[in-house]
Amino acid sequence: MRIEISYGKKGLEIEVPDKNLVKVLSMTPATALPNPEAAIASALDDPVASEPLEKLAHGLQSACVVICDITRAVPNALILKPLLMCLEAAGIPRENITILIATGLHRPSSREELIHLVGKEISGQYRLVDHHARIQEEHRFLGTTMRGTPVWIDRRYCEADLKITTASIEPHLMAGFSGGRKMVAPGCAGVETIKVLHSPAILEDPRCREGCLEGNPLHDEMLSIAKMAGHDFIIDVALDEKGRMTGIFAGDPEEAHGVGVQHIRKTVKSTLKEPADIVITTAAGHPLDLTYYQAIKGMTAALPVLKPGGTLILAAECSEGLGNDEFRKMATSFASADSFREWILSNPVLIDQWQLEECAKAALWADVVLVASGIPKEERSGLFVRTATSVEDALSKAFGRHGKEATVAVIPKGPSTLVQVE
Repeated sequence: MRIEISYGKKGLEIEVPDKNLVKVLSMTPATALPNPEAAIASALDDPVASEPLEKLAHGLQSACVVICDITRAVPNALILKPLLMCLEAAGIPRENITILIATGLHRPSSREELIHLVGKEISGQYRLVDHHARIQEEHRFLGTTMRGTPVWIDRRYCEADLKITTASIEPHLMAGFSGGRKMVAPGCAGVETIKVLHSPAILEDPRCREGCLEGNPLHDEMLSIAKMAGHDFIIDVALDEKGRMTGIFAGDPEEAHGVGVQHIRKTVKSTLKEPADIVITTAAGHPLDLTYYQAIKGMTAALPVLKPGGTLILAAECSEGLGNDEFRKMATSFASADSFREWILSNPVLIDQWQLEECAKAALWADVVLVASGIPKEERSGLFVRTATSVEDALSKAFGRHGKEATVAVIPKGPSTLVQVE
């Protein structure tokens, strides 16, 4: 059977024998909103557990609007147009509105990417700035959480009278779901805060996984930090497999996000009767598979439907290679997942080790095979996961390992789908 999976910008068609294929695990189709811009304006006027945004903004002098960076496919221009109109109608001068790109520890945005993120009109009329986690003087220290996490948050966010975040909600490998509180920290947090949030002390908790919020220590800590920093209003959206809006959740950051999560659970869940021997997954294509660092999200997303000791095949283009220099060096410095995990449990936290920690969880569960045309051969050979030139090549070797009757499941949009065994 020929199956289209997400890979880079163009996608990839793969061949899986019919006799082995048990299921293609996809999102449940949802009805796209016929007029998203009008629906956003309506949500701003009638938000969840909050006064209308214009009323919240009335009498205030400044606002910070936080948006995702280029690694997230969010329809920012559609969201921002009615939002910015609302803020100006409330009396906040345009020059006092800052659009802050929540880069976390990702690389800065190029000028072309900024235009792509918000559109030419908005990029030419409003102040767009990147968050820089490594520049401490650009942050304000707000104290420590009950758990002891030092809270450093972007000064431009802290100094704004009105603090608004926008995002899409989807399953997240550590936080349960993206959106809401995650835009404040790690999105706008300093490096010392992010290192603690993404330390083994938190991430080794089994509740730090896709789809889990209850008891998830990372979720709880992010909520605490957002409350310390101030978080007045969110506009989160739900998207279908084609990137169309199926829901808008505006209002109180915790309540509106909760409503959005319940909506998302119904559309992203896909089940299998029993775990498969082999699972073919992706990083949901561009922009999430720009780097290996981001693509690892596709690995952990597949584990719930993969037998222990099975084969996990991840197809991710990784057109920008492994990721930043710190992650690249770390990813190619360990011979095995065991040696890496032993190292992180006995050494201070380093920047970006958390994604490799998630990769190690997958590699300790299964035989992981990476198909990534954008990673140079010499770097692929240094990873502690195996690589293959094509999905079919990886699948052929997996059949050799598990037998000709081995079962195969395919997840065309890996981290966008919440897979479970029935």
